[in-house]
Amino acid sequence: MVLKSSFKKVSIVIPAFNEEPTIEKILAEVLDANSLNLTKEIIVVDDNSQDNTIELVQKVSANHECIKIIAHSKNYGKGAALRKAFSKATGDIVLIQDADLEYSPKEYPKLLAPIVNGKADVVYGSRFRSEQETRVLYFWHRIANGILTLMSNMLTNLNLTDMETCYKVFRKEVLEQINLVENRFGIEPEITAKISRVPNIRIYEVGVAYFGRTYAEGKKIGLKDAFRAFYAILRYGLFR
Repeated sequence: MVLKSSFKKVSIVIPAFNEEPTIEKILAEVLDANSLNLTKEIIVVDDNSQDNTIELVQKVSANHECIKIIAHSKNYGKGAALRKAFSKATGDIVLIQDADLEYSPKEYPKLLAPIVNGKADVVYGSRFRSEQETRVLYFWHRIANGILTLMSNMLTNLNLTDMETCYKVFRKEVLEQINLVENRFGIEPEITAKISRVPNIRIYEVGVAYFGRTYAEGKKIGLKDAFRAFYAILRYGLFR
């Protein structure tokens, strides 16, 4: 693939739905994060939250011109929010950040370095390759993640350890070569399947810390999403 000689801006895309307890803190951490001297563009997509998420984002953005807000008129899902943010991103690099504090922006230098240094086109931040602290939570979630990653790898011929991770970072040109259609959590295996087919793609994986939350703390992904991910792996892995 043709490499840029330099990178100037990173677009950090944040899908948010009912994240009132964490949205201000994650925005503060993103604003403060080391982006390897890349200018930050922060795109928050509020997916029709029913709490004060968007009002809190507006309050923070009033003092930071780098924050752009996109408001959905109904709840479409994480995939739809990401697709909208990708279409508006103007950075040379695009980084996905969840709004729930499960992933720390302190990891940005590690995630960005392989692309900035010209080694990678895509970087995944793996929760299962890390030697850093990781919160111990649900056994069956870990098993499901392992099975979904294994199935995805079998159909993409990749050797990822964490296909479902939030932290995915791309050169913008990579995203421009794939057409995404999933609206919910099926976007994760869809992205993986489609980037795996980009000619001469270079995908790297780095370990990241993970501070998972419980359902009582606001975790949203469930069994229905696991079935959709399974469907997406088969659909986009077997059919082009």
